[in-house]
Amino acid sequence: MSKTVICPGSFDPVTCGHLDIIKRASGMFDKVVVAVLVNSSKTPTFTTEERIDLLQQATAGLRNVEIVSFEGLLAGYCKNSGIDTIVKGLRAVSDFEYEFQMAIANKKLNPELETIFLTADADSTFLSSSMVREIGSMGGDIRNFVPACVHERIAAKLRNR
Repeated sequence: MSKTVICPGSFDPVTCGHLDIIKRASGMFDKVVVAVLVNSSKTPTFTTEERIDLLQQATAGLRNVEIVSFEGLLAGYCKNSGIDTIVKGLRAVSDFEYEFQMAIANKKLNPELETIFLTADADSTFLSSSMVREIGSMGGDIRNFVPACVHERIAAKLRNR
C-alpha cells in the first residue's frame, strides 16, 4: 500500500530546516506533498508562485515530492485529496504547544487525519523563516540558513525589500 503524507507551511521563504524535514519525510513515505498555504489575510514576502518555484528547485532531487498550494483549511484539503497524515517539524517546546493544538483541531475537523512530528536537526532548531527574512532584509548573510540552490534569489529579494 502506498502512503502519501503532507508537509504544510508558509515557506516564506523555504529554509534549510524545512528542507531537512521534507527530505527525511521523503525517505519514510512513498509520496510527500509539500503544501504552500495561501492566507489572503497576510501579505507574504514571497508570492505563492515564488514560494512554489523555490520549493521545486530545493526539492528537485527528491522524486517522490510534489509541491502544491491551497487556500482554506488543511483538514479539508487533506480530506479532498485522500491524505490522512500530516508531517510537521518541531524546533522547540513552543512549536510543540502550537502544533499539538493544531493537530487536535485537525483531528476534530477530519477524524481520519493523524499528525506526525519530526524533531528539527540540531543545526536548525533556532531557524525560522521570519529570522531569515529579518537577517536578509538587513543585508546579513543567510547562506547557512537557506538551500544553496535558491540562496541568491532569496537574498536578492530580501535585500530589495
